[in-house]
Amino acid sequence: MQKQTLLKQVLKYQVYPAMGCTEPVATALCAAKAASLVKGKIIKANIFVDNATYKNGLAVRLPNTKNERGNALAAALGLVIKKPELDMEILKEANTKKVKDAKKLLLNKIVQLKIKDTKNFHIETQILTDKKEKATAIIATHHNNFSYLALNGKILLNKKEQNKQICPFNTLLKKATLADLIKEANKADTKDLTYIKKGVLMNLKAAKEGKKLKKVGYYLQSLVDKKILSENIVNNTKILCALAADARMDGAALPVMSSGESGNQGIVAILVPYNVGKALKIKEEIILRSIALSHLLNAYVKTWTGGLAPICGCAIAAGVGASAALVYQQKGPDIKKITLAINNIISDIGGMLCDGAKSGCALKVVSSVDSALRAAFMAINNYGISEIEGFVGQNAQITIKNLSKISNIGMINVDSTILNIMEEKTKCK
Repeated sequence: MQKQTLLKQVLKYQVYPAMGCTEPVATALCAAKAASLVKGKIIKANIFVDNATYKNGLAVRLPNTKNERGNALAAALGLVIKKPELDMEILKEANTKKVKDAKKLLLNKIVQLKIKDTKNFHIETQILTDKKEKATAIIATHHNNFSYLALNGKILLNKKEQNKQICPFNTLLKKATLADLIKEANKADTKDLTYIKKGVLMNLKAAKEGKKLKKVGYYLQSLVDKKILSENIVNNTKILCALAADARMDGAALPVMSSGESGNQGIVAILVPYNVGKALKIKEEIILRSIALSHLLNAYVKTWTGGLAPICGCAIAAGVGASAALVYQQKGPDIKKITLAINNIISDIGGMLCDGAKSGCALKVVSSVDSALRAAFMAINNYGISEIEGFVGQNAQITIKNLSKISNIGMINVDSTILNIMEEKTKCK
């Protein structure tokens, strides 16, 4: 088999269409896989999810469900749909009847959602049927990666040392330098660029759908219409990204192209460089290569901070990629200036917390866009936060590693604290 470039591997495993928030969708996918293995009527289904997955599935709306929410319903829908081949677009099969059937599973307490206390990404479905068939499916490491499958005590799949065997690019990515990532973006061939353009069109369509909603993007646009905000590249890009995030968090029944396995990250990583590049009349090929760099950097940041970190990925990881892409568009592979941009945005919003997927994510997307553009245009003019300030390092890699220490060590209790607050609110209803 021909060896794939690092970019091609990132595009394959972390940049793909997803309909709905990727955590509840992955929960539905896992349940669908387990259900597809058995015969008979399901009489018991235990669903286990990690803390961060639980947090992200609590408040976000599910596509094709008329504003329903939650991992438990997503899992029940997966059991009803039973089409794991639909991958991260499985909820396009949801409809009124299937939602009703899924709700029956919840009402009869056939589906039970439980939290698995782990820092790692983990979704597990255990089911039992009236024909005494048992099946287990586990998704780990990545949202659509099945690491374990079992039917009636027989192991069908068991992947060990997941990061090495499933996605060996993770190790290569973590060892990469900024110069390496720029070289990878420069290697993008016609097939890569066509796929990246597909993501642009997909996310622009989501933004168009967001115009129907009176949410963050709508109110930002109203500020421009009222002359409170001016109409310029910065505000237009913030509005565009907010509209796309509004649609996605509202459960719009259309896919967005993800980045780092997150739709909101895909919105920032893709639409910021595209919209700004078009406004500044940058050649399309350069814009698309800059988006390739954006995807690579988003993925790189997440190898250090973790796939579902306490910090906001759509703001920080995707913002890093977007800011670097803007510098690349205007200054090419200027490592010094790209480093300044990365240091600027991490110094600015590096501590932004993730409190789960929800409508408010569009606000964080707006903050990310604003910071990314500011960071990039200061860097283009040779201004940036230096290593003597805060946790900024000598180069981009060190700054990102420092950020990961803050996220993984300094914020070790953030997720559990937020989760406790969320659970308390749920109990009060």
